[in-house]
Amino acid sequence: MAEITKFNLEESEMPRQWYNLAADLPNPPQPPLGPDGKPITPDALAPVFPMNIIEQEVSTQRWIDIPEEILEILSLWRPAPLYRARRLEKELGTPARIYYKHEGVSPAGSHKPNTAIAQAWYNKKFGIKRLTTETGAGQWGSALAFACSLIGLECKVFMVRISFDQKPFRKLMMATWGANCVASPSPETQSGRDILEKTPDTPGSLGIAISEAIEAAVGDSTGGTRYSLGSVLNHVMLHQTIIGLEAKKQLEKAGEKQPDFVIGCTGGGSNFAGLSFPFVCDKIHGADISIIPVEPESCPKMTRGPFCYDHGDTACMTPLLAMYTLGHGFVPPPIHAGGLRYHGMAPLVSQAAVEGLIEPRAYPQLKCYEAAVTWARTEGFIPAPETSHAIACAIDEANNAKEEGKERVILLNWSGHGLMDLMGYDAYFQGKLSDHALPQGDLDKSLESIKDLPKPEVRKSGKW
Repeated sequence: MAEITKFNLEESEMPRQWYNLAADLPNPPQPPLGPDGKPITPDALAPVFPMNIIEQEVSTQRWIDIPEEILEILSLWRPAPLYRARRLEKELGTPARIYYKHEGVSPAGSHKPNTAIAQAWYNKKFGIKRLTTETGAGQWGSALAFACSLIGLECKVFMVRISFDQKPFRKLMMATWGANCVASPSPETQSGRDILEKTPDTPGSLGIAISEAIEAAVGDSTGGTRYSLGSVLNHVMLHQTIIGLEAKKQLEKAGEKQPDFVIGCTGGGSNFAGLSFPFVCDKIHGADISIIPVEPESCPKMTRGPFCYDHGDTACMTPLLAMYTLGHGFVPPPIHAGGLRYHGMAPLVSQAAVEGLIEPRAYPQLKCYEAAVTWARTEGFIPAPETSHAIACAIDEANNAKEEGKERVILLNWSGHGLMDLMGYDAYFQGKLSDHALPQGDLDKSLESIKDLPKPEVRKSGKW
């Protein structure tokens, strides 16, 4: 009998609740602060988010029920399959067993619809008519456009200029689902106009696009618009945990007790958190697991940035968040992994790193593309440039297992396909790509913008 490659769950086995890591962290994340340096109230977020989302954002409840209507839409592609990467294992000659959660099977091609559907549904239920958002590589913008199309909301997407130019088919995906996508910075907002006046040739950044999207939302005098974010905030991490909860059931079907390594790429933290948080819970309660978030060397907030209070956007419209950051004015090099170019890291992920529960790494662009091509030529699926960071790390750990002659169980989140990112592959094959290690001088200059902001306490239990 042939060895099993895919481990599937029935729709009836889909998780019915999301998992909230805030309930189990020894030291919960510190509260967002307002301009006065004091913790903000839920009411202060009301112009930006609907109150039912705000309730999830501040919740410390361990399990939160997933509404039936959301489960019904998620069942279009969920439960997502868990694959055993047998061909890659053979290519590497490793004793490690490599598993990957395939989030590229969603209609938008990534993990992002897991929260896009939920956010659109809660906004619609609250009476909101339209959503604004930002997007880097276009994965999140595509996902929210798809969600708004199914649920019946208007959608406006501010797409980072460099990705807007590099990835035209993402714009067409959004248009097909009825969304309006514009390049950021744009002349449509005051924050966009200000930046264009100072640096008309800017490649843009997620921080700038967030400023524009928030400004467009709060500027709607009818009150019918809210802002939607694809990463960073607690409620986004919450919605994504369906990934890891499914993976735990599937690993059990594969005969595995627990993984030795759990790996995900990190931009703002959502796909990594979605896979890893249920395993972080296990680690808190005694499991021996190495949990690794992988970021680009060009945008190394967890590996080189400080743990600080900082704004989530360039124009300082968001509250101050306690997170690893490169400074809200940071504009990273125009690498092709556009979804990993964000200056900050999710507060929940950041606090897990402060605790030592996770072990961040940074990888160069060329190594990641090399890993992506190895993957495509063994497993067949072409990964997004973002996903390639997790793959590169998984290959490193598989090779380490080979050198040590030890069996290891490696689980990674295959967060999205790269079929809309083939221009990056073309540039790689033509030798036009280079690595962009962040110069220390550039980092120091960026961090100047946050030197006078409040400093969070470094709260850690010392257990890890």
